[in-house]
Amino acid sequence: MGDLTHFNEEGRAKMVDIGEKAETVRTAIAHSSIKVNEVIYDKITSNSMKKGDVLAVAQVAGIMASKKTSDIIPMCHPIMLTSVDISFEWKLTDSDHILQITATAKTKGSTGVEMEALTAASACALTVYDMCKAVDKGMIIGETYLLEKTGGKNGDFKRTE
Repeated sequence: MGDLTHFNEEGRAKMVDIGEKAETVRTAIAHSSIKVNEVIYDKITSNSMKKGDVLAVAQVAGIMASKKTSDIIPMCHPIMLTSVDISFEWKLTDSDHILQITATAKTKGSTGVEMEALTAASACALTVYDMCKAVDKGMIIGETYLLEKTGGKNGDFKRTE
């Protein structure tokens, strides 16, 4: 199966053996977003949503999700996270209210933390949707992608777009 490391000689899925890989400090930063209407924006920023502090709950959900990544992504190794940080920033235009989500995950180990950062960012957006859907189900979860990663044998990556 060539360079596809998650397949065995029979072409069936396998978990990659990382036993011989060196432990290094690894970081990953992921992005997601959710577009909300003005009513939801006002309720989130004034902390008046009936379900509570939306961003605080989303932040905790993102951290919890990152710790459970290997439970939901089949070939993802369980890893010991050393840090997970979530930050939010509003991007406002005349017509749009977009919550930008940045999730940073860190570890010292034999495999990367890209999936943990991506899972954290995704869970944050999903949690905002869940907490606000009673007001409007038309919210749009935006693109989710890796911004950068450091460490490991494949080297560093930084999105340039």
